[in-house]
Amino acid sequence: MTDASVPVGPESNPEAPDPDASQADASQADAVAKRTHEAVPSRTFWANLNQPFTLGFLITLGGLAALVIGLAVSSLSTILIYIGFALFAALGLDPVVRNLERHKVARPWGIVIVYGAFAVVLVGVLWLIVPTAVSQITQFVTNIPATITSFQHSDLYDWLQSNFGDQVASITDQIKSFLANPANIAAIGGGVVKVGVTIGSVISGIIIVLVLSLYFLASLPTIKTAFARLAPARNRPTVSSMIEQISGGIGGYLGGMVVLAFFNSIVAGLLYLFLGLPFPLLMAVVAFCITLIPLVGSVLFWFAGTIVALFSSPIAALVFAIIYLVYMQIEAYVLTPRVMNRAISVPGSLVIIGALVGGTLLGLLGALVAIPVTASILLIIKQIFIPRQDAKV
Repeated sequence: MTDASVPVGPESNPEAPDPDASQADASQADAVAKRTHEAVPSRTFWANLNQPFTLGFLITLGGLAALVIGLAVSSLSTILIYIGFALFAALGLDPVVRNLERHKVARPWGIVIVYGAFAVVLVGVLWLIVPTAVSQITQFVTNIPATITSFQHSDLYDWLQSNFGDQVASITDQIKSFLANPANIAAIGGGVVKVGVTIGSVISGIIIVLVLSLYFLASLPTIKTAFARLAPARNRPTVSSMIEQISGGIGGYLGGMVVLAFFNSIVAGLLYLFLGLPFPLLMAVVAFCITLIPLVGSVLFWFAGTIVALFSSPIAALVFAIIYLVYMQIEAYVLTPRVMNRAISVPGSLVIIGALVGGTLLGLLGALVAIPVTASILLIIKQIFIPRQDAKV
């Protein structure tokens, strides 16, 4: 017989959880999460573990979707690289267009002026590089027989023949017969055709990047507004401000890279001119193009410039290597901090880490975008993550 004085239900066991209290605690946790703009606990992954079939189906579907997206990104990698270069070119030219707008020049005309000046510079660079490269290659191919003949009458050839016997003469005859055989010349031509195809693809890629950057530059304000509207209405002012800061930082960074590359080209051109080395203007253009690569560009040109100078004069090459190495130290400790600190503020350790990671993942594009991306991440952490953490008391 049941004692009527003993209560039946949750009250009979003091240790049993109260469903109403648990529901109230869950509602309170959801309310706190909404105020701090975090994920609502009742809608998170862990809250759905009581539905294993649905959860497993969603996980499998998400894995397949990720696989398809990965394959699509891999197939479109070249196009995505073009888009990345074009977007960064547009962000780099945008400060110049804005400066023209501040001088009462309409944005369309500012874009026309900027791209017109850029086209003139590009044509001038090609005019310097292409004829010189063609003439040097032609001269090299034409002088191959004379070079072999001169080598056969040199002291080095006599020394090699006296130490290695008839093998030297045999190798020289094989080289002559190889160059005299039309089939081998055709094989070389096939290689030249492949090189020509590669050069053509590079030129077409440059044209695509220029056209895309023109469209991006013309519609950049609209693109910024569209990205800001993806955020909730209450957060749009903050998002718009961050977009402006990130785009301004990227533009300033690219402008700083151009300034540093210009200094490198001036130093390289003057050194080649005063040391009597060949093609000072061409090497200045090459220095400008190579030193646009972050971190390693100056080192690459220092090595390449020294090797080219070595063919002309070993003493001049040594002087060039020493003076340019001194300039690299001045650039690293004097010019780069002053130029970059005005454009973008990133700790030096993060600059190196970001450049290494970006270069490993995306090559030249990754090294180029690493520092702006790192600065953008730091900006998001400072303006979004840290205030949210500070609000949790």
